[in-house]
Amino acid sequence: MAEEASESTGGSLKNILIGLASTIALGVGGFVTKQLTGEGDEPAQATTAPAPVINITNSNAQQQSAGGGKTVIIKEKEAAPAQATPAKPKPKTAKEELEEAPKW
Repeated sequence: MAEEASESTGGSLKNILIGLASTIALGVGGFVTKQLTGEGDEPAQATTAPAPVINITNSNAQQQSAGGGKTVIIKEKEAAPAQATPAKPKPKTAKEELEEAPKW
């Protein structure tokens, strides 16, 4: 038990010194890295994108004509002769469709 007591007191002081040295080394290393990379020199500024500007012009408004002009519609008495409707082609058979050249 005497060995355990001496190891714990000596070991704890040794562990404290090792921990302190490693903390200092990490702090110095972080400081040097920060100086070399230049990160964190200027304070962070909140940059927001400006809102888009949307201009809407409605030029589709109906306008009333001034003067009250009249519209004259002239109808022809005789209609043009009706054209003969083309005859529908007869449906092709499967064999005729295969023989026909492709229409690319």
